Amino acid sequence: MCAHEWDPTQASSATEDAAEPVIRDSVGNVLADGDTVTVVKNLKVKGASAPIKAGTKVKGIRLVSGVGDHDIDCRVDGFGPMQLKSSVVKKA
Repeated sequence: MCAHEWDPTQASSATEDAAEPVIRDSVGNVLADGDTVTVVKNLKVKGASAPIKAGTKVKGIRLVSGVGDHDIDCRVDGFGPMQLKSSVVKKA
């Protein structure tokens, strides 16, 4: 008798653990690399004299596992490259 038998429930749980987590915006839409998003509230930026205004469009986002819970890597016009939280943007 072989003790190494295939268990279909065990195999499916292993593939679920290996899958990337789904990143959602503030409304619940699933985000993907290359999407265009809109900032939903004013964001203070260290070292900048003005905040990022609500309604600012950010094009070509990249999903990353950044510092803390920052999971979007992008370039904001007028501010340069930065990381944002998915909870402060919505898909455009």
